[in-house]
Amino acid sequence: MTPYQFIERPSPFRPSADGKLLVHCLTPADLEAQKPSPEVCEWARSAGFKADAGSLLLLQGSDGKLSGALFGLGAEPQDQPFIAGKLARSLPAGTWMLSGDALPPERLVLGFGLGGYSFDTYKTAKPLEASLALPDGADAAAFERGLAAVFLARDLINTPTNDMGPQRLEEVFRALAAHYGAEATSIVGEDLLAQNFPLIHTVGRASAQAPRLLDMRWGRKGARKVTLVGKGVCFDTGGLDIKPAPSMLLMKKDMGGAANVLGLALMIMDAGLDVELRVLVPAVENSISADAFRPGDIYRSRKGISVQIDNTDAEGRLVLADALAYAAEETPDLMIDMATLTGAARVALGPEVPPFFTDDEDLALALSRASQAEDDPIWRLPLFKGYEKDIRSRAADITNAPGGGMAGSITAALFLKRFAGGAGSWVHFDIFAWSATDKPQTPVGGEAQAIRALFRHIASLA
Repeated sequence: MTPYQFIERPSPFRPSADGKLLVHCLTPADLEAQKPSPEVCEWARSAGFKADAGSLLLLQGSDGKLSGALFGLGAEPQDQPFIAGKLARSLPAGTWMLSGDALPPERLVLGFGLGGYSFDTYKTAKPLEASLALPDGADAAAFERGLAAVFLARDLINTPTNDMGPQRLEEVFRALAAHYGAEATSIVGEDLLAQNFPLIHTVGRASAQAPRLLDMRWGRKGARKVTLVGKGVCFDTGGLDIKPAPSMLLMKKDMGGAANVLGLALMIMDAGLDVELRVLVPAVENSISADAFRPGDIYRSRKGISVQIDNTDAEGRLVLADALAYAAEETPDLMIDMATLTGAARVALGPEVPPFFTDDEDLALALSRASQAEDDPIWRLPLFKGYEKDIRSRAADITNAPGGGMAGSITAALFLKRFAGGAGSWVHFDIFAWSATDKPQTPVGGEAQAIRALFRHIASLA
């Protein structure tokens, strides 16, 4: 079974074969150096092709038929390592192969694959006609699992909540587990209270779909324990502290943490890494009803820490608190949580660079190196102890929403840290999970962030 069977998308890759068309990927300096040949460069100049970033020029053979293409990488190709994504939608039908040394071949191939994504569930769209022949010796399975993971995350985030509520998210969770022979279980509704997950129940109880904690296990017992926890708030109204209408438009993406850990789990299982994998997703909808939790309420968490609710729109850290405490009870070697948690993270680093938080210096360095190696941007922010005073509450152990409006991403991470004790190493990612603009490798919509870097690091441990 391939990952493409699970996500029900055709692979954009084809085996290397005779008759393929060649795309010469060039910088302006390449043209000056007469690459790929003086004759072709003369034709390019006469046609006004300057190898600007993203420019395309089709080539005609002596028989009058299409013989290849030139593709511009611009003068600084390292600034757009996945620019070949434009080719997936601009090349005519055929099997193509990419050539050029200004970018690593794996960046060109992955860029092409990522750029072919579209979310067509609710509309009729023209299928892509261009496919890519992989270079000789390329690891086709590695490219396919990487694309499948990203496409799974994008599809889950892009699907509106009427078709991707907690129940449907559980169905996808179980389907992924079944595809790779993993064990999947769930704790639903009032059973959350019976089994001591009070915060997950509190946040999700107002929805017509019962809150639930999804649990997946896969891999060799006794191997290094890796646990992934993803925030699965399928829609966030803000609760009684209701969001304004413009802020609610993208709240289908508030389960982006869950979508990303499922994409990462797909890669780990598909690659057969020698780890003992666990995936936990608290899947809820933060709705408004007579049963909704209120500002000023105080609840005791699974770990026994009491939490005062000072804003019902700071619900993600509540569901993660119970899930992290549960995960830590098994003392995993590495525990990773991912969540679309704070707007403050976007203010600090923008939508394209997710911050991460950890006290493990070796882990921080390893993740930073993996980020650079994969061109998968992340940036470490501090778990600054001086801000711990901001999450204290007069009436409870801690508050879910510190006042003052400062360092919101850091105080949220400090909140989660209270529940992560017991893991060998813990790291928290505050992701946006959305592309606000079209890029060569992704259209506007749901996005996978940090999972290629995380996979590279986890693979180095297995």
